[in-house]
Amino acid sequence: MAHDSAHQKLTLAVLGPGGTGGLLAALLARAGHRVICLAGDDTANTLRTAGLQVRSGTFGDFTTPVEADTELREPVDACLIAVKHTSLRSALDRVPPTTLGDGLVVPLLNGVEHPATLRTRYRPDRVAPAVIRVESTRVAPGVIEHGSPFAELDLTGDGVPRERLDALASALAEAGPGTRVLDDESAALWAKMSFLAPFALLTTLHGLPLGEVRTRHRQELTALVEETAAVSAACGGPADPAQALARYDAFPPRTKSSMQRDAEAGRPLELDAIGGALLRAADRHGLKVPVAIRVVRELADTAR
Repeated sequence: MAHDSAHQKLTLAVLGPGGTGGLLAALLARAGHRVICLAGDDTANTLRTAGLQVRSGTFGDFTTPVEADTELREPVDACLIAVKHTSLRSALDRVPPTTLGDGLVVPLLNGVEHPATLRTRYRPDRVAPAVIRVESTRVAPGVIEHGSPFAELDLTGDGVPRERLDALASALAEAGPGTRVLDDESAALWAKMSFLAPFALLTTLHGLPLGEVRTRHRQELTALVEETAAVSAACGGPADPAQALARYDAFPPRTKSSMQRDAEAGRPLELDAIGGALLRAADRHGLKVPVAIRVVRELADTAR
């Protein structure tokens, strides 16, 4: 029998209750935690009146009430940051460091550079980066469609007290998503980055789902995966290009990346957070990445 702390109710803020943030906010609220969603006026009003509605083959279809505000006005145990990298700076105005105090800052963003950015604004030993594997979409304010049969979360945080990570991980796991605490922050972030970068960059560049990228552009994919694995290895992450290719081959052929969906919808791309960060890490370690350089440059030209 788990001891009581496994069942303690937490107060949690969720900055950006979109596809990912909205799903986690709803699951945590349904499990009995106090959840405050932070968003713009319109979304906050909708959430206050209608709650969060989830449609999920894994977690069921349900609606749950949540609190909502445009800014954090009291301390919380943790603030999950689920906005896109492109809107991170403006979104952080909703979470004043003095209000957050001792609370954990848990970014769920793509890329590898945001933890350092957050540590300049919040207590460095309270920034606990997470990696989430999920496909979840906000179809309207407060309405979330969770499409993947999985939702898995890795929680890390160099210097963050282990009991704080464990308490949050246990709340998340009881609410639904498979959650584990990992010791090595850089390895966890690069495990996601080394998978995401080739997938996001090439599906977006060619405007094709993964199935066509891995057949029609196999050589380019293989080269980019090898470059990314070398950078990942230098940064303490996974270094197995064959394993990465095998993972892409196992995905449903129609799979699209979120960067590709952003491009199709005319939204800003997380090109700097994913492609730019990959090039900067390669540069730091003196690694040659000609394919990555070309792909990022072509994407930047197109986005312009």
